[in-house]
Amino acid sequence: MKYLLFTATVLCAIAFKSYAQEAPPNNQTYSFSIQDCINYAYEHQDSVVNAGLDIKSAEYKVKETRGIGLPQISGSATFQDYLKIPTTLLPGEVFGQPAGTFIPVKFGVKYQSSIGATADQILFDGSYLVGLKASRTYKELSLKNLTRNKIQISVAVTKAYYQILVSNEQLRLTDANLKQLKQQFDETTAQNKQGTVEKIDVDRIAVQYNNLVTTRENTIRSLALNYQVLKFQMGMPIENSLSLKDKLEDIKLDDTADLAADTSFYHNRIEYSLSETGIALKKLDLKRQQSQYLPTLKANASYTSSYQNNSFGNLYKMNFPSSYVGLTLNIPIFNGWQRLNQVRQSKIAVLKSQNDLENSKNGLKLEANKANVAYVNGIQSLNNQKRNRELAEEVLRVSKIKYQQGVGSSLEVTQAQTSLDDANDKYIQGLYDALISKVDLDKAYGRIK
Repeated sequence: MKYLLFTATVLCAIAFKSYAQEAPPNNQTYSFSIQDCINYAYEHQDSVVNAGLDIKSAEYKVKETRGIGLPQISGSATFQDYLKIPTTLLPGEVFGQPAGTFIPVKFGVKYQSSIGATADQILFDGSYLVGLKASRTYKELSLKNLTRNKIQISVAVTKAYYQILVSNEQLRLTDANLKQLKQQFDETTAQNKQGTVEKIDVDRIAVQYNNLVTTRENTIRSLALNYQVLKFQMGMPIENSLSLKDKLEDIKLDDTADLAADTSFYHNRIEYSLSETGIALKKLDLKRQQSQYLPTLKANASYTSSYQNNSFGNLYKMNFPSSYVGLTLNIPIFNGWQRLNQVRQSKIAVLKSQNDLENSKNGLKLEANKANVAYVNGIQSLNNQKRNRELAEEVLRVSKIKYQQGVGSSLEVTQAQTSLDDANDKYIQGLYDALISKVDLDKAYGRIK
């Protein structure tokens, strides 16, 4: 069945995560509704937790960018021990020596040291102002990424939850069929002993019963695996025990008539909002490139204390301070049209993002239309399968009565039982398809937040 495909796709991931856990936590027992499972996943699923960490990182990025506009202060200290003091050659004429001769002279002292501090402050820098806005937009992008991860987890958890409910329903129907088939088998066996029915009639029922027992065992194993799938999607240790509060009858398959009139639903989709934020970032990058044409102005200051002496013990007894304050103005004049071409590239990036946004809008509309059609088809198919199952039950009931009254054959009863089994299988598949299409529809119209 198609609803088992979802199980297969995550089986390897489940096995990997189980293997990767070094020290499994103590087993715990939970009883959760769908919303409880989703809330648990928000706190424990790795993708959501990591998205929350990305928000923290974005907050620090904002502070980092803001710090660029604060005074930048640094200190320094130096010490030199001149093992050999540098020698300079001076013209001999200065000291009354013959022309063309040089006298070696040593300038400086053996020990030198300095201690100083410098400070810089941005007074105007267009790229800094744009960068400050971009860092805040980047944080907004991180928040939206968290929302997207939550929606994805909500969808995955809901589908896994529904899968278990459907498996439980399949098990319930199988048990009901087994019960009535066992009763029929016992009655037919007794009739065979009395000589009123043939042995082949007993064998036909036995074959059906054995097949149904196998189906039940397979369903039980699949159900256990489905619970593991749900716990994996929630970020819950697979060893923990989980039971479900919600029932199939608690799920309402709503009418979709009100959705067709909603033509601006795509604004509710987080994917569309992410694209809009992406455009905002591209526009800020364009402004940053354009700001490179503007001059920058910085204030700077420095203070240094210098120490010199031929005796290390007396080195720091006398200092020679120096200090200054100043301004640095940088005016861009010409850089080979690099800035011009960078601006042009940024403009193209903005246009591409706007085109992508329009394409994203069309894609979201198409996705919603497909989800709507799939949901309507799923509901109609489910209703048909319900009626078919009821008809199959009635056919089986009538066939049994006819057989008991001697006006029908055991083959007719066997065929009716086979039809009921087939109707049950199609009903289960239709139920799963309808529930999954409901989740996809809610996601497509942005109703999952």
